[in-house]
Amino acid sequence: MIPLGLDRLEEILARAADIRVTVVGDLMLDIYLSGTVSRISPEAPVPVVHVEQERHALGGAGNVAANVLRLGATCDVVGFVGRDSAGIQLEQAIQSLPGGKVHARLVSGTDRPTTTKTRVLARKQQVVRFDVERADDLPDDVAEQIAVLVRESLDDADVLVLEDYDKGVLTPTVIRAAVHAARERGLPIVVDPKFRHVFDYRRATVLKPNAHEVTSALGVPIRPTDDEWLQDARTRFQCEHLLVTLGEEGMVLTSEDGSILRIPAMAREVYDVSGAGDTVTAFVAVGLACGATAQEAAVLANFAAAIEVGKPGVATVSPDELREVFVRHLTEVTV
Repeated sequence: MIPLGLDRLEEILARAADIRVTVVGDLMLDIYLSGTVSRISPEAPVPVVHVEQERHALGGAGNVAANVLRLGATCDVVGFVGRDSAGIQLEQAIQSLPGGKVHARLVSGTDRPTTTKTRVLARKQQVVRFDVERADDLPDDVAEQIAVLVRESLDDADVLVLEDYDKGVLTPTVIRAAVHAARERGLPIVVDPKFRHVFDYRRATVLKPNAHEVTSALGVPIRPTDDEWLQDARTRFQCEHLLVTLGEEGMVLTSEDGSILRIPAMAREVYDVSGAGDTVTAFVAVGLACGATAQEAAVLANFAAAIEVGKPGVATVSPDELREVFVRHLTEVTV
């Protein structure tokens, strides 16, 4: 039995228009080159892709922001872009997000590129991916500039999201400043961590690693069916709620009060898992800001993830799509 009814879902969604989310983290530009293959290159044993379509999308923290806006909330995006063509495209993509309720607070520099991931697809199958990025932490002076922007943004925010793709934005300086400022203001903190800084996110409201990240951080295989092990893991991460995404096995939420909520995966058909974690992060954050419990927010996010993975590439999920899947699920359970 899910801890959420349709009336409660509508109540949470109705509040989204009054919510402001601060998203801090690694911004990415996703480029999709789609075409057909009819021959092998004479230069090397590789397929020749005749590109017929090029599409750009926001990845990483940008995709979290896109999902926040799709829910009707307002969003501040804090991050870094390079002074390159990809940086220009990324800024333009943020400013053109539907809804117009977005404010980009970006630091730029020439010493590192904008993180860009270019995927080449043929017949809807990925042939190769090219990444342009730097993974080392931003210099201290740049990190301090970002910390200042975070503090300014949080003055008007209802929830803080830290989206860590290990591309250098979320340095210890930025993390400490952001967590301290959010807690000072009594705001929920939702973190999508990577291994390198995972233990710097102490005192987060919700820490949302995947199974691989938990295993890497703790140095032992995750035991998602062992309640005691999960509670010990939450204690070691020092967060109020530990929400672990388990792919085809759904999610498990472990809370400070000792409760464990296991949420089975909802997706019937998985087209593309790209961006699903960003969708989960956005829905958990907006849900908490709208007054949902961590359990309710996790259930909302699980439904949203089921919708997102059924779409090609990085995608967002609308309130209407969420309602439709939610009602269908309730009907199936009742029948």
